[in-house]
Amino acid sequence: MDEIIERLENLQRLIESQGIYTKEVLNFNEACQYLELSQSHLYKLTSAGSIPHYKPNGKKLYFKRTELETWLLRNRNSTQEEIDQRAADYLIKKGRVKL
Repeated sequence: MDEIIERLENLQRLIESQGIYTKEVLNFNEACQYLELSQSHLYKLTSAGSIPHYKPNGKKLYFKRTELETWLLRNRNSTQEEIDQRAADYLIKKGRVKL
């Protein structure tokens, strides 16, 4: 019986977490779960203005899911192959290497 209850609770958590990926606007707790950040860290990011957020009535924080995705994907690191290609392109453009 305990195993069945545990499985039902796991299913409920899974269903609730899936709702986050379909909502356009997330509240604070949903944003913490979506970003996998602690509440204190997300508060620090909002107070520093490091993450896009909304405060319609001046108290509660809301986040647009697409803006959070953009924020997560900022500062992309290039692969070594991309860096090498840019270096080769630069040298060819400057005329220092002849093919």
